[in-house]
Amino acid sequence: QVQLVESGGGLVQPGGSLRLSCAVSGLAVSSNLMDWYRQTPGKERELIATLTSYNIGTNYAHSVKGRFTVSRDNDKNTVYLDMNNLKSEDTAVYYCRHFSYWGQGTRVTVSS
Repeated sequence: QVQLVESGGGLVQPGGSLRLSCAVSGLAVSSNLMDWYRQTPGKERELIATLTSYNIGTNYAHSVKGRFTVSRDNDKNTVYLDMNNLKSEDTAVYYCRHFSYWGQGTRVTVSS
């Protein structure tokens, strides 16, 4: 059974940084495509970052490109989202996803 568990969210000031983690069980992150999404109230979930299998490449939404970095630790079977220079508009619930499998989300609030 595939399970994804996000962690690392919290309250951070504008300009600050956070690292989100997505601990995965039931599949190997090294050989699978993983996505990060975020959602704010009243809006659809937005795809913000994709990490392809075997580190072939990454893709980012324009809104986060240059500030967010997605990576994986194969030994820990965990995917990360490093978020820098955070802005108030980054406030959202962040989810990791592998096709039909979603985590429960972790909330990020950017506020002074």
